[in-house]
Amino acid sequence: MTPRERVNAALRHITPDRSPVDFLAVPEIWRGLQKTFSCPAQPLDDATYFDPAWESILRQLGVDCRVLSYDQFCTPPRAVFSAGGAPEWWDVQSRSTPSRMWRWKGSDGLAYDIFGRCFKTQQNASGSYEENIPVLATAQSIGDLRAHSWPQPDWWDFSGVKTAIEDMNGDSEYHIRYRAGSVFEIAWQLRGMDTFLMDMAMQPDIPRYMMERLTDIYCENIHQVLGSAGDQIDMVYFYDDVASSTSLLMSMQMWDDLIRPCHERLIGAVKKHGKKVMYHSDGALRPLIERLIDIGVDVLNPLQPSARDMEPEGLKRDFGDRLCFHGGIDIVELLPRGTKERVKSEAKRMMSILGRGGGYILASSHHIQADTSLANVLAMYDPAIRGTA
Repeated sequence: MTPRERVNAALRHITPDRSPVDFLAVPEIWRGLQKTFSCPAQPLDDATYFDPAWESILRQLGVDCRVLSYDQFCTPPRAVFSAGGAPEWWDVQSRSTPSRMWRWKGSDGLAYDIFGRCFKTQQNASGSYEENIPVLATAQSIGDLRAHSWPQPDWWDFSGVKTAIEDMNGDSEYHIRYRAGSVFEIAWQLRGMDTFLMDMAMQPDIPRYMMERLTDIYCENIHQVLGSAGDQIDMVYFYDDVASSTSLLMSMQMWDDLIRPCHERLIGAVKKHGKKVMYHSDGALRPLIERLIDIGVDVLNPLQPSARDMEPEGLKRDFGDRLCFHGGIDIVELLPRGTKERVKSEAKRMMSILGRGGGYILASSHHIQADTSLANVLAMYDPAIRGTA
């Protein structure tokens, strides 16, 4: 099977020739693998859609999936951002795939994304991360929100999407998914999580406006990119973390009232083009899974096995005939602290449970973090353990 055929078979609940795999990691891991595989850095400019050195790593790991992203094809006007800065496509801490990711790097050291989210790079013991600074924390009314510089449709140009896919495929054919964005997450990051959650309870018109505005943008982008790419894109991916490791972050009723309508619209836009939908949320998501299936989610990511009631056996038993799974290899304890043998054993266990009869893509339970050894990364992607699910 080609990588694309392998993934599509699994997503049709057919046992493929071997378990398909995906790979997402923070830049520190990518740079380490560049050295391990002797992948020299390639010249990167504003006309390049993905990093060839990072793409070479995916090929050496035997990864079946590739990702295109909304911020790969968007160039906001400079006038939206403060003077004294410049756009940056490549040196972005949040970049987890070979695809470029747009930021405006200000002279004050802060970075801004397409939606106007503000980030400050912070260091930790093993690497760095982007700290969110909520720029709409003091907004008092819908009028204040309307005044924000929301992205406009003409900021996007998807005319290069086919070329980008052809370059990624090269002499093979990979499973391509389009990363559409998030509704709840980007909204609370603009507003501040504590303020946004209080808004959902006390003045829901504010979060409703923000999430509907974001959904409008995503639906338009989905129609544009799928119209431009045609059959070359297999699936659309969106993300909204709505759970902690023990419970949902809001009541089911609040999710039904405020978040579900936006997700339904987004999924509806994808289904009009006949594509599958992958949804990402960390945490204890089990109470919501039936609703996610009802609104058309085909693949659930990232399957955090340490979260309450997210054991793979129960998920496969109760939902495996109607839902596929992506992820499952723990990044909190297993990958940073486990032995190579334990990593391989857990990967094989996940494939045997979740991959039975198809329906599973092996991947980490989030981006592999900088505290994970490269030896454990290579153990997880050892071709010898994949076999037939």
